[in-house]
Amino acid sequence: MSFIYPLIRRFFFSIDAEKAHLLGLKAIKLLYSSKLSSLVFAKPVSAPREVMGLTFPNAVGLAAGLDKNGDYIDALSAVGFGFIEIGTITPRPQPGNPRPRLFRIPEAQAIINRMGFNNKGVEHLIEQVKKANKDTIIGINIGKNFDTPVESAADDYKICLQRVYSLADYITINISSPNTQGLRTLQFGDELKHLLDVLKSEQKLLAQSSKKYVPLAVKIAPDMEDDDIRLLADLLMEKEIDAVIATNTTISRSAVAGLAHAEEQGGLSGVALNKPSTHVVSVLSEQLKGKIPIIAAGGIFSAQDAQDKISAGAELVQIYTGFIYEGHQLIKDCAEALK
Repeated sequence: MSFIYPLIRRFFFSIDAEKAHLLGLKAIKLLYSSKLSSLVFAKPVSAPREVMGLTFPNAVGLAAGLDKNGDYIDALSAVGFGFIEIGTITPRPQPGNPRPRLFRIPEAQAIINRMGFNNKGVEHLIEQVKKANKDTIIGINIGKNFDTPVESAADDYKICLQRVYSLADYITINISSPNTQGLRTLQFGDELKHLLDVLKSEQKLLAQSSKKYVPLAVKIAPDMEDDDIRLLADLLMEKEIDAVIATNTTISRSAVAGLAHAEEQGGLSGVALNKPSTHVVSVLSEQLKGKIPIIAAGGIFSAQDAQDKISAGAELVQIYTGFIYEGHQLIKDCAEALK
């Protein structure tokens, strides 16, 4: 199927980006429910890797944002991903930002989104995860509702943590989306310390009551200064966070300046994010010295890109925009390369 993916992509790129997103997910789910996934996508690569005390079937995961509500977990796993991160989820359902809010920049192999944590709420996600294959490694990405003040953000994260704890293999604290006002301020100073204190305390209580330890990861932005990255790394070690995901989308437009849609508000992903995100991984790795594992995301469009992330200090990688542009073969190529 890889040789016809350019034709499939041409069709999807001829229609509205958000409609194409949903149609593509439904098509993958239809293949799965028709038991055709193994014929179309071939067998997922088996190359187990131990990270955060979990055994990942391979090192290539799906980044959060593609399956916000956990509606397609098993179908996406069958495409070849070693783990699936769903969300971002919020305590209450919310529609997200007004449409249009998803834009392609094909000349730069990029996407800009300002979705705004559109999701059906944590209770819907819980029901979907309960139905999913228990062998799938599932990360659940949590955030705050758009109308919750930043100073009360910890309350929303705590609610989500409590609700999904028993079902998640790991939980990601998303403090780096550029599409929820004020969210990125949680990456710095007292706001970050307070948030991590609240969630680590709750994690400890939940682990004691459930007899199950669920790791916490923090997802950060690519737009931080090196000194800020180092300070953040020190705090993650101090608070005993279990992993860091680098990175989310960027607000920079330097790599796409002058192209159609380049000035749209939102987070930019794609090839342009590769070098900035790899740089963040390198700075983190130098500061963390192996004490906290790094999961790399951003601009992975080839097996070499994935290897570069590992060489920079990551232990796992996640793909999203590369999957949209390159298709499922990219997952297999990257997983094979990281064996």
